[in-house]
Amino acid sequence: MNRYRMIAALAAIYMVFAILLNSVGTVILQSIHTFGIDKPQASLLELFKDLPIAVTSFLVASFLPKLGYRRAMILALVIVGCACALMPLYPSFHTTELLFTCVGVSFALAKVSVYSSIGLLTSNKAEHGRLTNTIEGLFMLGVLASGWLFSAFIDHANPENPSWFNVYWVLSAMCFGTVTLLWGADLDESAAHGGTASSMGQALRQMYRLLMRTLVYVFLLSAFLYVLIEQSFSTWLPTFNNEILKLPNAMSIQMASILAGATALGRILAGQLLRRMPWHVLLNLCVVGMAALIVLVLPLAREATVSPDTGWFNAPLAAYLIPLIGLLMAPIYPVINSVALSSLPKPSHAAMTGLIVIFSALGGTLGSRITAIVFSSFGGIHAFYFSLVPMSLVLVTLFYFKRETDRAGLAEPAVAGLPAE
Repeated sequence: MNRYRMIAALAAIYMVFAILLNSVGTVILQSIHTFGIDKPQASLLELFKDLPIAVTSFLVASFLPKLGYRRAMILALVIVGCACALMPLYPSFHTTELLFTCVGVSFALAKVSVYSSIGLLTSNKAEHGRLTNTIEGLFMLGVLASGWLFSAFIDHANPENPSWFNVYWVLSAMCFGTVTLLWGADLDESAAHGGTASSMGQALRQMYRLLMRTLVYVFLLSAFLYVLIEQSFSTWLPTFNNEILKLPNAMSIQMASILAGATALGRILAGQLLRRMPWHVLLNLCVVGMAALIVLVLPLAREATVSPDTGWFNAPLAAYLIPLIGLLMAPIYPVINSVALSSLPKPSHAAMTGLIVIFSALGGTLGSRITAIVFSSFGGIHAFYFSLVPMSLVLVTLFYFKRETDRAGLAEPAVAGLPAE
């Protein structure tokens, strides 16, 4: 019974963070309307979220087992629960920046703790795989729910109305409800204390040695470019739907959730396709498909016309087609992560994971920032056309990544369901 309570708590934690992490695009759109800020300033929210994730992931790796995973998760939820409660009490853009800083710090604590706790709650690889897939599946459910939950609190007649801040009472209640669940659960963490914890200096030296390997820095460049593309779309699609396709605010946010659904479906399909074709062929086809989709669909968006009573049944075709890019993006990040990690000995995985988190955070922040500047200066159509540049560069880095893996004599990867966040 206690084990199931702990598993329920892990699932609840991941769903809460899935909703908060993937609300950036929604909050950017609403902040532009409610506070009257420009797009480059709004894009800083991505920076406030991603940099704390990178810095905290690196700093906590060496001392988290001493603090305790259950305590770390409770601490993370209390921090975010309090930050959520501040949003409706002190509604301002600076409070929003503070919230995303707290979300970044707390997610880093929670992610490491959840993944480590899965190992403590399972006794073999099959159980570990099943529980990991369940938790990751619920993460995607949280991503899908995010847009619908926020849109339920938006004033459809007056999008500038700060009533949407009331959604944070619900999120704060979810945080403290999960704390209650964790408080009464026991987790035997003795197995986690058996290893020798690395000092920060040792962790830095290990990361430096990894960075000197050609395979590693080519992989990190691929991951950086992928996240740059992914965040450009996931963060700015609600604003694109609203300003370019002229959809109402709430519907713009709901339409953007199709991207999350397409990404989840793409990861399931990729697992089947990888049984029939080499990983590098699949990834190259996906990147070419993404570029083709952009070239074919954006002219439709430019010509889109919307009536005042636009709904799901008469929305422009482009609103449905652009999120399908998630279907093609989906396999890239998990597959290259799997290939890179399977090339390294297990003691190096922690340092490698730290590098992945850091480069992913930098790619996400830069992608959102570049898109905001291009969107603000040249419009949303050009901002999404700009993604063709990093897509071209990903094809180049995939070529060199494949060459390095051939030199290392690696086998085909076992796809790891790693989320980009």
